[in-house]
Amino acid sequence: MNPHYIYFASLTNIEDVTNVEYLRDCATQAGFETEFIPIQDIGWAEDIEEFIAGDKTIMEYIFKLYPYEWILEDGFGEKLIRNNFRSQWMEPAWKILLSSKAILPILWELFPDHPYLLECYFETKHLKDFVKKPIYSREGANVSLFKNNVAIEENEGDYGKEGFIYQQLFELPNFDGNYPVIGSWVIGQESAGIGIRESVHLITNNQSRFIPHLIDSNKIYV
Repeated sequence: MNPHYIYFASLTNIEDVTNVEYLRDCATQAGFETEFIPIQDIGWAEDIEEFIAGDKTIMEYIFKLYPYEWILEDGFGEKLIRNNFRSQWMEPAWKILLSSKAILPILWELFPDHPYLLECYFETKHLKDFVKKPIYSREGANVSLFKNNVAIEENEGDYGKEGFIYQQLFELPNFDGNYPVIGSWVIGQESAGIGIRESVHLITNNQSRFIPHLIDSNKIYV
């Protein structure tokens, strides 16, 4: 294996390619050899059970900006198993569990009343103020907010065929009509960074702003 050669894959729309090319440039500057490949051009060599590029090279290290649930739909999920995970995918395949909101009702069942969890089920049960979320979705698509069982905000989208979860409503703080959400990254069980997205809507959507911020040892500036 050549750990210094990494393929970067995505669909060919301008947003995904731009994001992947930025990450590829970072890897190149870090000393890795890199190559962009459209996700649909990743092949499968049946005889050796390996993922291959267009020139038949075995792909050993692959960053992909493409959802794992789509990989399962495409029929490539079982090939990950047959490959015995010799190809190193970033993110790894086990992330499909964490990317599914179906894990939230299960966590609540395992750890009821945990201070870091919101009450959550696969049906509304006794909840009156709640959020209805698709098991798989992005950027607030197909999310609905309810108060006293009445929808107060809804987003359209193409998600929801896998089902929904129902989670206790937690209202975001209102700063002059803006609603911020902090996203955090954890690497090796340690905090590795945060990002702040801000929207004029209660549901953070694909029109929300990414807010610059600076952290020192005592406070966060935004």
